[in-house]
Amino acid sequence: MSVERKFFGTNGIRGIPGKDLNLDFILEMSQSIGTYFGQGPILIGYDGRFSSPLLSKVVSAGIMASGLDVMDANLIPTPGLQYSVKKLGYKGGVMITASHNPPQYNGIKVVGCDGVEISREDEVKIEKIYFEKSYKRADWKEIGNFSHESSVIRTYIKGVLSKVDNDVIKKRALKVVLDPGNGAAAIVAPYALSSLGCKVLTINGHVDGNFSGRGPEPTPATLSGLSYAVKFSNADIGIAYDGDGDRAIFCDEKGVIHWGDRTGAFLLDYLLMKNPGALIVTTVSTSQIVDFVAERNRSKVLRTRVGSVDVSRAMIDHNALLGLEENGGFFYAPHMQTRDGLMTSALLLEALSYINKPLSEILETLPKFYQRKAKFDCPNEIKKRVMEEIERKSFGEVERIDGVKIWVDENTWILLRPSGTEPLIRVFGESKNADKLDELIERYSSMTKEIIEKIKMEG
Repeated sequence: MSVERKFFGTNGIRGIPGKDLNLDFILEMSQSIGTYFGQGPILIGYDGRFSSPLLSKVVSAGIMASGLDVMDANLIPTPGLQYSVKKLGYKGGVMITASHNPPQYNGIKVVGCDGVEISREDEVKIEKIYFEKSYKRADWKEIGNFSHESSVIRTYIKGVLSKVDNDVIKKRALKVVLDPGNGAAAIVAPYALSSLGCKVLTINGHVDGNFSGRGPEPTPATLSGLSYAVKFSNADIGIAYDGDGDRAIFCDEKGVIHWGDRTGAFLLDYLLMKNPGALIVTTVSTSQIVDFVAERNRSKVLRTRVGSVDVSRAMIDHNALLGLEENGGFFYAPHMQTRDGLMTSALLLEALSYINKPLSEILETLPKFYQRKAKFDCPNEIKKRVMEEIERKSFGEVERIDGVKIWVDENTWILLRPSGTEPLIRVFGESKNADKLDELIERYSSMTKEIIEKIKMEG
């Protein structure tokens, strides 16, 4: 069931600092977050965006003003903060990040004591505190303390490495090209994979708030540099991360970039061989290849709305072992019920080392589905009207778990949904027939653009 929120979107609160996120708003929202937690200490971390250090200070001040102690994790990937909250016993955490959004954006993710982003219902509770201005204002003598937490990176890397077979990976001695995309993964991934005996080469390996190398979102269109580097260096695999390091996209030894649900399906297959029948949680935008892998391992698939929070909370509610998103998010419950790019990388390296075959050869054994994606600018205030009009003009079997998913036949579908993080309408499509899929994407793309323009003109 959808829970109506004003500020929290698909993944936390996001916007452009100085425009959508002014300092007064951030301060009062942070006091609301502190009031929601009720007790500390709270761990605060941030990604490499230029605005992140300042926003981190404001968030820390707001939480301290509510009477809670704050510990500063400094620059850290999102899953590094999440794991440290859980492992080190914090009452909660806040991550300053806008993940894959363009450089001018930033945001706030709120993490529970279990390391998982808080539920949609709890996001509403925080917003209620904010709107009612019922946040706690501590007396001067009761304002929280501020200190630094220096062990988060060490704690995080140690936690990831403890969940894979280090010896078998070291024996394989894979050559890996890493592309952190100038994001936060640059400060952990090269060191972790080197510890696993991999020969590591990096591109876009320095943290840069402009994401000047190829941008913060890893897609086949933005990863030509990784593809070239893998082929040029004769590497076994390439790995790219998003801006805050919680997603990983893989490149095979031939330089082919694969979407997250294809490599994710390989990982699911590998882990389900050891845990047949385990439940998989994934989103409505994920490929049918997941259902294929689940069926041959006697497992079931539970689909949710798009968003890592929805996958994480469904995994907890249903005691699921594995979770997956098509964008490169992979969830491994023995580590955390959250997506984690470094954990995904380590698991895939273990799988490659055990099977001892090239990634391209392994992925060829999986059924082939063609996929297409598109996105269209759409002001947030008209998204609801646009989606209503799209649904009214759609034909076929319709699913409404998230947005509008139309099944044209048993192997062909298209999903249109409003982005929860940007002023966009996103379009996903899949089919075993490439021509049919192209025609479907073209038809719905034209229809969506026409609807958006019509509603904008109507005012």
